[in-house]
Amino acid sequence: MSLGKFIVSRTFLINLSIAIVLVAVIVFGILKGLNRYTHHGEAYPVPNLTGLTIEEATTSAALNHVKIEIIDSVYNKKYEPGTVVDQQPIANSMVKENRLIFITINSIEPEKVVLPKLTDISFRQAQVLVENCGLLLGTISYQPSEYNDLVLDVKLDSVSIQAGENVIKGSTIELVVGRSKGNIKTPLPNLTGFTLDEATVILNDARLNQGVLIYDNSMKTKEDSLNAQVWKQLPNPKFVPSVDLGSSVDIWLTVDTAKINEAYEK
Repeated sequence: MSLGKFIVSRTFLINLSIAIVLVAVIVFGILKGLNRYTHHGEAYPVPNLTGLTIEEATTSAALNHVKIEIIDSVYNKKYEPGTVVDQQPIANSMVKENRLIFITINSIEPEKVVLPKLTDISFRQAQVLVENCGLLLGTISYQPSEYNDLVLDVKLDSVSIQAGENVIKGSTIELVVGRSKGNIKTPLPNLTGFTLDEATVILNDARLNQGVLIYDNSMKTKEDSLNAQVWKQLPNPKFVPSVDLGSSVDIWLTVDTAKINEAYEK
């Protein structure tokens, strides 16, 4: 029988059909097995573990078909010791079963840093040292001195502290700076549209202090307070272009964009 006749013969067509069916069954079985093995199409939401203890986080993870692994610890005074302060992936992400959720917990003991020598140097030098060692710059006060702009004293909670002392990282340090002549004026910055953190840095750079903080009724969540922007300040730089060094500036904050836009237009 010639090849052409064999190809169109009933025997060949039957065998070809059987082969196609077998291949289809095998491919279907492989795909089905892969789906089952990889849990294709199955996903679970990542629970919000922030603020939970390790035991609570472990239980919550198990109930949501995921697992946790501690990768780091930090100290954050906003959270209770031993609780979760960060997680990756973030809450409500969709992940496969048994996915590892990497968490950072709050240290039981706060991290401490050694206070560098901040006295007898210029304010700018002290400001850099404070920031580089993980501390925050708080109130800046001035007192008469023959050495202008020299740091005379360093305080924590209004109590003088000395270089070499252990201080909790993130603490707010107060500086007493010398002023060799009468009231020295500094330009009053316009803080409109800046967040609180940004406004604080600007005030520090201008040798001014943060005064009263006033949040309006647009604040609903913790995230709102973090994202809030300045819409009003006193003194107002449009009417008071400069103030004495060390003066305080009161700040009003909002997440209402209409208020912020209106403040820009005034």
